[in-house]
Amino acid sequence: MSLRVTQRSISANTTANLQHSLSQMQRLQEQLSSGRQLARPSDSPTGTVSALRLRADLRRGEQLVRNASDGLGWLGTADSALTQSLDVIGRVRELALRGRNGSMGPDDRAAIATEVDALREHLLGIANTTYLGRPLFAGTAAATVAYDAAGVYQGDAGAVDRTVLDGVSVTVNVTGPAAFGPAGADVFTVLVDIADHLRNDPTQLGTDVAALDQRSLDLKTELAQVGARYHQVEAMRSRTEGARLDAQNALAEVESVDLPRTITELKMQEVAYQAALSATARVIQPSLLDFLR
Repeated sequence: MSLRVTQRSISANTTANLQHSLSQMQRLQEQLSSGRQLARPSDSPTGTVSALRLRADLRRGEQLVRNASDGLGWLGTADSALTQSLDVIGRVRELALRGRNGSMGPDDRAAIATEVDALREHLLGIANTTYLGRPLFAGTAAATVAYDAAGVYQGDAGAVDRTVLDGVSVTVNVTGPAAFGPAGADVFTVLVDIADHLRNDPTQLGTDVAALDQRSLDLKTELAQVGARYHQVEAMRSRTEGARLDAQNALAEVESVDLPRTITELKMQEVAYQAALSATARVIQPSLLDFLR
């Protein structure tokens, strides 16, 4: 039993095949123009899943890099402030030792005391250093300054943490008491005592210098910790940036088109399409009689 093939069925099948070939050409042309082989999920379901995962990794990596950069800003500012504070304390210590000299008269010591008062004001300004509008040494408090004019701490003991790697957080701030000493024995109180003893009782300056040395030791300890955390955050940021670069390369492998291969496929598809059109034109020569059968 033979199957009757009508002109209509030949035309329908030929048109469908030509349309499929044309859609393949359109897909290749779209890939070449966009530079991407994944224009829609149906192009490659597995590739789409991989691309989504890689993009999620990139977004997470970008956030971690931003966190690390912000943490480095906090720590870098703290490093500068603590270094300046040590310079001020070193100058005050020098002045206090000079004031202990028994050959100095009251006027000379009063002049030194005036300079100590000025250095105390300068140190208060350093202690009220801000980063992005927030007092650097005030912890997590909403205070506008870490220390008021009297040298009283206005902040809290809260820690400012930044997540710089998955599951890894680093404290990027230093609280006032940790850097400048506890209330009542802080460096500002010591400087007030030094200025007062320079004016009234130079015999107490030895005790003051010992207290000042303790505050200097606290600052050096905090400065060392800040430096260690800075290098830790910097290393983690470099690690995250390296992972982001790997993810970007992997995403390019998944999404980007292979230019030489795609151009070759397009040329082959064009040749096949032109050949199909030519063959169809020779095989199908419809007339009114063909459609009436």
